[in-house]
Amino acid sequence: MTVTVDIVVPTIGRHSLRSLLEALAAQTVLPGRIVLVDDRRVPDGPLPLPPAATTLQLDVVRGGGRGPAAARNAGWRRTDAEWVAFLDDDVLPPADWYAGLLADLETDGGLAASQGRLRVPLPADRRPTDWERNVAGLERAQWATADMAYRRSVLEAVGGFDERFPRAYREDADLGLRVVRAGGRITFGRREVCHPVRPVDRWVSVRLQRGNADDVLMRALHGREWRRDAGVPPGRRTRHVAVTLAGFTAAAAGSAAMVSRRRWPSVLSAFSAMGWVAGTAEFAWARIAPGPRTGPEVTTMLLTSAVLPAAATWHTVAGLARLPRLLRRGGPVRASAGGASIEPPAAVLLDRDGTLIRDVPYNGDPERVVPMPGARDALDRLRAAGVPTAVVSNQSGVGRGLISRAAVEAVNRRVEELLGPLGPWLVCFHGPAEGCECRKPAPGLVLRAAAALGVDPRRCAVVGDIGADVEAARACGARAILVPTTVTRPEEIAAAPEVSTDLGAAVDRLLGAR
Repeated sequence: MTVTVDIVVPTIGRHSLRSLLEALAAQTVLPGRIVLVDDRRVPDGPLPLPPAATTLQLDVVRGGGRGPAAARNAGWRRTDAEWVAFLDDDVLPPADWYAGLLADLETDGGLAASQGRLRVPLPADRRPTDWERNVAGLERAQWATADMAYRRSVLEAVGGFDERFPRAYREDADLGLRVVRAGGRITFGRREVCHPVRPVDRWVSVRLQRGNADDVLMRALHGREWRRDAGVPPGRRTRHVAVTLAGFTAAAAGSAAMVSRRRWPSVLSAFSAMGWVAGTAEFAWARIAPGPRTGPEVTTMLLTSAVLPAAATWHTVAGLARLPRLLRRGGPVRASAGGASIEPPAAVLLDRDGTLIRDVPYNGDPERVVPMPGARDALDRLRAAGVPTAVVSNQSGVGRGLISRAAVEAVNRRVEELLGPLGPWLVCFHGPAEGCECRKPAPGLVLRAAAALGVDPRRCAVVGDIGADVEAARACGARAILVPTTVTRPEEIAAAPEVSTDLGAAVDRLLGAR
């Protein structure tokens, strides 16, 4: 039987996205559904899609600018195929890539994941620069999501990507380690994609040192041998720390020598300065020697080698400082044996109109507030179970100039008079055309509600009456329950992961039913 595959592409709208979509549209076997996760924080317009994209089954999802791990989670949770293939938006698959992907996945029925082979083209007329060698390292990387396919059931079992990794760095190695340690088997496929070297500025290597904070988290989660287990080459952290300490000591002792008559600060400063110079020179030469040794490249290596060890050390210390907070936050939520959690959610986030009260379009009159049948009883059961709640509501009538913010707040007060305290209210007053991050189906309201309650959004449940409520929940990894009304479209009901007849039935699911 032919496998089914959905493709997920996280993107911040780089120009390379056009080339990727053109390459996918030119496949000998046309791909199935492609989920583009628009991870721009504040989109300044639609994604740059080429005309060829009209031949593809594209589904664009808002990611909210929360990083590649969260974007990939939002993407794969939107899929329903047996397999999910992840592609970076700067790779170029050849015309037979999708056919090769299907062949790789059909070859072995026991696979948990299949990794594509990456080819990084390097210049033939000279030796590669430091940045080109850095990118070429992807050819040897293990579990790189530039081209990686996972069974959807495996992603569900391990909880997907860990969103505590905020950058495109180590989030793929972390997932691979969790899958392998859970008994999954990951192999290299025969398909191949090209990963061009994009131009960058002189200081890119210094900015990349932010990844040292993620290495701290990797060691805490996977033990001191995580590099060996994940196939990651050893770094230079010990030498970077030594060079940084030498430079700091030279500066501090030199300052002390200026205000002291003693000789030892001057001697200590001189020896420390020599150590810093020697360490920096060794590091610079290690980067210059295999390269083209042109004037611009040598200058870049000298400048960045002088500051890179300090940047790496700084981010390591920052990673250690934030580690307790990240560990308290918790990682991906694993599915239970039955495929669903039997524990109550950490919080329930409720839509207002059509879920808590009758939907009266653009209502600014508290006297017209009528609770939905059984809403008060359902909320009382949540309160008795100790499950906190919040309200997440679109109120575009304010942005459209149809009602005032004060009128909306008066209606909200009336809702609580009738239904009891509901926790924080997170309301979007923007109109649909304003491109905000809060209006559902964007995840902003859900994320803000979870933050206000101090809980992980992935441990929340969102209950609403239309597809936008469901999509906002899925974009955050939250559980979504749809309670249809007369305004709910049939396709929204069909696409919802869980459907309940009313709020009371949804609370039954959340408090006990599997």
